[in-house]
Amino acid sequence: MPEQKKIEGLGGNRRLGGKDIELKPGSLVSRLFDNATRIRLRFRHRYEVDPKYVPILEEHGLIFSGKHPTQPIMQVLELPQEVHPYFLGTQAHPELTSRPLRPQPMFMGLIRAAMKFAEQQRRPEPQAV
Repeated sequence: MPEQKKIEGLGGNRRLGGKDIELKPGSLVSRLFDNATRIRLRFRHRYEVDPKYVPILEEHGLIFSGKHPTQPIMQVLELPQEVHPYFLGTQAHPELTSRPLRPQPMFMGLIRAAMKFAEQQRRPEPQAV
């Protein structure tokens, strides 16, 4: 992160705690959160995507569907569902906000996608006559 370039001896930057994420409308992650345009998740990491590579990655099909509201920090990425049924990655830790009776939507999306895939595998192929 630019504001931390002059910091030395700390082992890099760290994003820690609850942070807002601006979601791309119509994206998988937005749909998982009831078409929300902004969510708040918890973070604990030192890594980020170099903003100069974002356009190149997007040209090749990667979707950066969640970003920091005011800085060029990519926080959620996905592939179109035509490419993969559930390819979703985040810098956040969704396990920190998941509860037994209120599971985090990203986990529920993964379970639904896995169940749908398993059901499709069970269906017999139509036989040629």
